[in-house]
Amino acid sequence: MAHPKETRDRLRQLYVSGNQTLETAAIMCGTTQATARRWREQARENGDDWDKMRAAYTLAGGSIEELGRATMAGFLQQYNSTMELLQQDGNLGPAEKVKLLASLADAYNKTVAANARILPETSKLATALEVVELLVQFVSEKHPKQLAALAEVLEPFGAVVEKRFG
Repeated sequence: MAHPKETRDRLRQLYVSGNQTLETAAIMCGTTQATARRWREQARENGDDWDKMRAAYTLAGGSIEELGRATMAGFLQQYNSTMELLQQDGNLGPAEKVKLLASLADAYNKTVAANARILPETSKLATALEVVELLVQFVSEKHPKQLAALAEVLEPFGAVVEKRFG
């Protein structure tokens, strides 16, 4: 079924600057995912790289904080998936697993350190939340009778922490 040029243009707009996935844009435009992928490939062959334009819109449209958070979230998803695969893979020897785990740990540390420099507010929020968690743990171990009072104070205090650091 042939689609009018307006449909292709709308799909491109939804994908490039409308923050939609290619699959969602295809559904919104009444086309198949295969058609959407074919149109994207044809456009790339003709010098219109939708993915480069999408990246440019992402960089221009959001703050560095938003981009950094998205990057960190994507990295953490990959990290978790890789850890699960390493634990399940019975074909890897211990030495190879240690080597891969060391490499993964290095990548994690570098990513977190880079994000701390790029995302100071996110880093501060993470530190504040860690301190609050330590306080809860301390009170529950050393002063368990005070835990209910602490919980009563921490609930509204959480909103203050989020507002200040979030």
